[in-house]
Amino acid sequence: MASACLFCGIVAGDVPAEIVRTDELTVAFRDINPQAPLHVLIVPKRHIANAAAVTAADAADVAALLVAAKAVADEEGVGGEDRGYRLVFNVGPDALNSVDHLHLHLLGGRTFDWPPG
Repeated sequence: MASACLFCGIVAGDVPAEIVRTDELTVAFRDINPQAPLHVLIVPKRHIANAAAVTAADAADVAALLVAAKAVADEEGVGGEDRGYRLVFNVGPDALNSVDHLHLHLLGGRTFDWPPG
């Protein structure tokens, strides 16, 4: 656990969050500032700073994030062929990343326009 890391606190159970799924390597919880009807963050239990810090040694953790995201999407009803969802990693201040712990945003429950904005 990285000291003062909000998401490490959630993983440890020291910081309250609405947990929707947990497994050996990940924890998924609802975002407190949702950007879509469904907005869940999936984090590795092991502290990794962000996607730019990922190395080959982190492969199992990163794969587990994707597997967990699919499971949450299916459980929340957006994973079917007639629906869909968006997965997003934000890296650094230009991307408005505010917590320095790797996390995958799962967004769904609405249609997403492209380009955004």
